[in-house]
Amino acid sequence: MKLIAKLLRDRNVIMLIGIGVGLAWGGGAKWTEPLTLPGLAVVMTLSTMGISGSTFRPISSVFSPAFAGIVMTYLVFAGTVLPLNLLFVKDPALRTGFILLAAVPPAIAVIPFTLFLKGNTVFSLIGTIGAYLGGLVLMPAITLLFIGADFLNPFKVVLILVELMVAPLIAGQILTWARLDRFLAPVKGTIINWSFCVFTYTVVGLNRQIFLHNPASLISVAIIATLSMFLLGWGIERVARFLKLSDEVTTSLVLLGTLKNYGIAGGIALTLFSKEAAMPSTVSAVIMILFIIWLEYRKRPKTVLAG
Repeated sequence: MKLIAKLLRDRNVIMLIGIGVGLAWGGGAKWTEPLTLPGLAVVMTLSTMGISGSTFRPISSVFSPAFAGIVMTYLVFAGTVLPLNLLFVKDPALRTGFILLAAVPPAIAVIPFTLFLKGNTVFSLIGTIGAYLGGLVLMPAITLLFIGADFLNPFKVVLILVELMVAPLIAGQILTWARLDRFLAPVKGTIINWSFCVFTYTVVGLNRQIFLHNPASLISVAIIATLSMFLLGWGIERVARFLKLSDEVTTSLVLLGTLKNYGIAGGIALTLFSKEAAMPSTVSAVIMILFIIWLEYRKRPKTVLAG
């Protein structure tokens, strides 16, 4: 029983449970789909609970990580994915899906994942905010340039910024001010882990038929998604080491440069294009889970066996 309890608290096991249940039974995903947004807001609130308002003072200290967030999201990631898209993808719908993926801001999950991986949470938070603000201009610009239609509403980006970043940040400060953070601290990890499990199950469950019955159509998509996380993440880490950046900042840069807001990209694809155009976002969201598991495995201290 102790082993089972330990496994059910292990983040990697919980994520794999989400994938497995989603593939085995996707019927409940339509019920959990409305929970993903508030669940992610809860994750954000708990992840930013310890961040003080003084983090953003002086204002000059904000510019560097905010600019880094824009560069990693729209220069490094988009500069990698768009050429790969042209090289490997022939289907117009899938190409559109990757263009949308390049255009959207980074994943909100960058911040809680930074916490998990012992990165610089403040750097990731400011970098993510900077990328969202930059996305107000760059999202329509990229879609106009590569798709030929300026259809994105900047108001929606601002709304997402408020719902998933500004409001949770304020809520986290209120919890800290009210000294409720000490009561939440013992269960914070469990709540975050199982919130991600629900998100994982929902993503996989909604697209279960594609994964099980038409996997061949996803090969090129999976290749690009894998390269844009594992290989690109390795490259970012090598450059950061060469520049002698701290481990914490390096972790933040890797996450900002590899993880995208797959929910926004997939939602736009489904609403304005087709289910096929949403496949790059769906496949990338699943590979992201494996990528995070791999990053955390590399972070774990290696035990030395006595000979």
